[in-house]
Amino acid sequence: MKKNQFKRIFVIVADSLGIGEAPDAKKYNDLGANTFAHIANLSSEFHIPLLQTLGIGNICINNKIKPVFPPTGVVARMKEQSIGKDTLTGHFEMMGLKVTHPFPSFTENGFPKELIEALEKFSGRKVIGNISASGTEIMKELGEEQLKTGALIVYTSADSVLQIAANEEIIPLSELYRICEYARKITKENKDWQVGRIIARPFIGNKKENFVRTSHRHDYALKPFGKTTLNHLSEAGYEVIAIGKIYDIFDGYGITKSERTVSNHDGMLKTIAKTKENFEGLCFTNLVDFDALYGHRRDLQGYKLAIEEFDQDLSILIRSLREEDLLMIVADHGNDPIHHGTDHTRELVPLICYHNNIKGKVLADLDSFGCVGATICDNFLVQLPDIGQSILGEL
Repeated sequence: MKKNQFKRIFVIVADSLGIGEAPDAKKYNDLGANTFAHIANLSSEFHIPLLQTLGIGNICINNKIKPVFPPTGVVARMKEQSIGKDTLTGHFEMMGLKVTHPFPSFTENGFPKELIEALEKFSGRKVIGNISASGTEIMKELGEEQLKTGALIVYTSADSVLQIAANEEIIPLSELYRICEYARKITKENKDWQVGRIIARPFIGNKKENFVRTSHRHDYALKPFGKTTLNHLSEAGYEVIAIGKIYDIFDGYGITKSERTVSNHDGMLKTIAKTKENFEGLCFTNLVDFDALYGHRRDLQGYKLAIEEFDQDLSILIRSLREEDLLMIVADHGNDPIHHGTDHTRELVPLICYHNNIKGKVLADLDSFGCVGATICDNFLVQLPDIGQSILGEL
């Protein structure tokens, strides 16, 4: 393809859909992790005809989804150079920023006393929890106490996150968001507290048996520490449309328009709708349900059904693409539903590229997630990032 051949590029992040342990998985205690293969191998049936013809079985060996020759897409496995296996790190590298120092985590001992006291003083509410926990489990464990006392449920995980869960009927969304904004402010001001994300986790229900999260989650991320592909595009006059939690991940930096989503399917419908609009630039979508609803909860069956739903929606999206559109399907890390614990896994991730005139093939492994951003910048003739090699010439 000639440079600037594609007027619109659609990038879809299948959040956490890893395809095998990374070369350095041992450092992260993730040997043997393979999100996609374990879902495929342990499912009685797995029907994803489009992803199979595109070539996902060519880059992730498994017992159900066989390789095809040639695939209809250009496919490869990508390795991560950055330190970490969290959402921010994966997305930042994808768009040209290598993370060399991990964001702080508070898995072992919870957050410092001074931070908790500051939250209590600002909010006028007691903090309960302050441990590393599964969000659904701590909601069941402490949700009834919150109903009685109006306390804030604060928790973390192996990732660099401070999460505040609150029942919407006890703590209104506006108040929860205000508290999270304050948490973001004070953690930015103290370098030892600079977690990657503050996450508002609202839920509803009146007893532990019926507590359920709502779609009103809100992430407050650290602003990227440098310019990304998104900045290079928007500063050159191109549209950068964020769908799902992309806006939150980049703190809006370099984004020209954004839309929130309530599910993977909703995210795909919004992406499909963008194919019918006239714009030049990037549409960047994150499908978070794979990770939040199924990976962390170690729900293999749910994850499998979500991939099948994605395959069906993907067929509609591909039929909606115009001649000068490029589609790139990627992931930001793994979250193997049969791995120990409840956290992300350090894995290789897929790169699946498609356009209407593509000649499918399998590429050698790519040395950085940054190949995604580099390819986008190369196409639109804007400044190339410092990390990642463009594969535009392969498309």
